[in-house]
Amino acid sequence: MRKVSAAEITKKVRDLCIAAAYDLEPDVAAAIRAAAKKEESPLGKEVLEQIINNFEIAGRESLPMCQDTGIAVFFIEIGREVELESSLEEAVNEGVRQGYKEGYLRKSVCHPLKRTNTGDNTPAIVHIAITEGDKIKIKIAPKGAGSENMSRLKMLKPAEGVEGIKGFVIETVSIGGGNPCPPIVVGVGVGGSFDKSALLAKKALLRPVGTPNPDKDLDALEGELLRSINSLGIGPMGFGGTTTALAVHIEAYPCHIASLPVAVNIQCHADRHKEAVI
Repeated sequence: MRKVSAAEITKKVRDLCIAAAYDLEPDVAAAIRAAAKKEESPLGKEVLEQIINNFEIAGRESLPMCQDTGIAVFFIEIGREVELESSLEEAVNEGVRQGYKEGYLRKSVCHPLKRTNTGDNTPAIVHIAITEGDKIKIKIAPKGAGSENMSRLKMLKPAEGVEGIKGFVIETVSIGGGNPCPPIVVGVGVGGSFDKSALLAKKALLRPVGTPNPDKDLDALEGELLRSINSLGIGPMGFGGTTTALAVHIEAYPCHIASLPVAVNIQCHADRHKEAVI
């Protein structure tokens, strides 16, 4: 067994919080640059160029690329051969506390009813999975409210099938319009249960932007949905154009014969994610 201290986890989480806020991942940056070259609308192209300029300044000057530095969402894989010396969630929350303070990141977490701010952006959202080996893999995906608020979940009738899924995804993007700061990445979770579909949709956003889905049918559906979404004309930041989404990523899971859960989690163009291994 390999022992991992709370201090190691806290430091890594602190660093990830700051890095995710300042530095856009290469896959997202490349997708936005490619979109700027292809965008047919002059105004849309100008908006994309401003977005590129913004994230370049953020990385160069060590500044948050967006004022909404989000609620901290983590996907953590823990090897079976790892022995934790203290509570994982306590160590993660301490890392978030330090990262948001030391990185001068906006603290946005509050009580859902009283709306009183917790003051340090905790508690974080932590999803844990047990894997083989003696490592801990930590993935952070800070989520701003502008895009999160445009996300939806629906329990479709099984008879609605693929057409029902497509209709719900496109309807969700249409309702969101320019609110989630497009160009967006669309995470779709299909199947499982009410809660599982939402988790799948969130997890789908972690896939490198535009990479092929290993399932050929899902890959084809992603391509079809992306074309349909980009034909809506919403465009960059809602100003019109041919680039409303950078990618559609779908995750599927077996479900009950009497249900067809579908969740759509929208991510803004500041598609922040970082990962590290301890």
